[in-house]
Amino acid sequence: MFNAREETQAIESRAATTIREIFRSGRPLTYIRSSEEQRVGRILREVAQSLNPSAPVPVWTWSLTEEMHRDGEAPAAGTGSPRDALDFIDAHNGSAIFHLKDFHEPLRESPQTRRRLRDVYENGFGQGKFVVITSPVRFIPEEIERSVMYLELRTPDAAEMVDFLREECPGVDDEVLQLLAGGLLGLTLQEARYALRRALVVTPRLGPESLPVLLEEKRTLVSRTGVIEFITEPTSISDVGGIEVLKNWLLERRKLFQMRDSLTSEIVPKGILLMGIPGCGKSLCIKAISQCFQLPLYRIDMIEIFSGRHGKPEAAFVEACKLMEDLSPAVLWFDEIEMGITSTETAGEQGRIFAFFLTWMQEKAKGLFVAATANRIDLLPAEMIRKGRFDEVFFVDLPAEEERVEILRIHLARRGIDPARFNLQQLIEFTNGFAGAEIEQCVVSAITKARLAGKELTDRDLVTTAVKMVPLSRTMHEQINHIRAWAFERAVRASKYSLAR
Repeated sequence: MFNAREETQAIESRAATTIREIFRSGRPLTYIRSSEEQRVGRILREVAQSLNPSAPVPVWTWSLTEEMHRDGEAPAAGTGSPRDALDFIDAHNGSAIFHLKDFHEPLRESPQTRRRLRDVYENGFGQGKFVVITSPVRFIPEEIERSVMYLELRTPDAAEMVDFLREECPGVDDEVLQLLAGGLLGLTLQEARYALRRALVVTPRLGPESLPVLLEEKRTLVSRTGVIEFITEPTSISDVGGIEVLKNWLLERRKLFQMRDSLTSEIVPKGILLMGIPGCGKSLCIKAISQCFQLPLYRIDMIEIFSGRHGKPEAAFVEACKLMEDLSPAVLWFDEIEMGITSTETAGEQGRIFAFFLTWMQEKAKGLFVAATANRIDLLPAEMIRKGRFDEVFFVDLPAEEERVEILRIHLARRGIDPARFNLQQLIEFTNGFAGAEIEQCVVSAITKARLAGKELTDRDLVTTAVKMVPLSRTMHEQINHIRAWAFERAVRASKYSLAR
């Protein structure tokens, strides 16, 4: 862990590094889109220290209500209007950083202000004076569009969050700070502050036991987007019956994912695509990946994306993907991906979303593992399933005999019933063609009937229930065979057992 301030450069935040590089390149005008004015001021003061450690560059702040001032000082005389503020900047001698809040409105309304800003820009070259405009909205006049450096300030990264927690929680060990910072990634500093206060209400001191409270607050905040869901139901990989090939693949790749910071992006696992027959455990596998990798699980709701309630679908999808990168490390789940992301041959926004998704999959943050499921696999374009997008494409088929027995054991044990009491082998012939979900329903129905009869569950109850059930593989025989034929040479079997086609 780093404790000394002289080592700040080594732990400098992503935002501070970017702004410092912009200033050192000599650009006098930067526009930052962000609603976190206090955070921007904090970053600018940090950058001011790094530009000249022996004599920090002064930081001036202007707003319509507080005029031009430095921290703890009275406002400079005659700086109340936007024009006066720009005159002050132009006349200032020596290096300085000028933070102009909500300056987009004066730029929108006044040609004179736009002209004066261009004068400040032209006179600021080589003077060490840097003007930073911040606003929650983007408005860059055409006159200065080629002169300004535009940035969208993303949520704090781990380095910035740890630094913030160190100030908010003095005396807490750095190891704990790192743990808490990981749980708060994706939140603004103000949101993180509220989360910390909530944790202190539940626990008297901050520690590893505070993490569940922080994650619950994070779930609440993330869910307000309306298109991203924080999945909290824990599922162990041991709760998934069968599919040993997929399980082994995940356990092997987990090691690489945990070493991602020391590996190149080509080696770090990007994600997997699970395709196959409905009810065979694809969604359950995704939840197990989260537990296996020890990462939070998020799901993007494509129905909400295309609902129009969150603006244009394309913009909502892009913003959701960017937010997920801020929330990394994490597992991102696209359920029934074929229903929301279709080929570039599709006209309109769906085609543009697909094109963005393909590029994003190759360039996204290394800490984000994408797990997608698909039922209508024939709708998936070739660009989606080729190597380089996903690390592997797995086909999840109906469970084989050995896997059906394992699934029965799991579902009986989950409901507090000892599987050793039953002759599960005799159920194999009665559950032929059953999907995992249908086996679970067989167990649930048999238990329900036994409870209603006021007796313990028996083998006969399970057999009787199974005989009366008609599995999907019979009612949709042609479709199931079509899915198997399509995936036969296009995907890796998730199970080590083979079924007759």
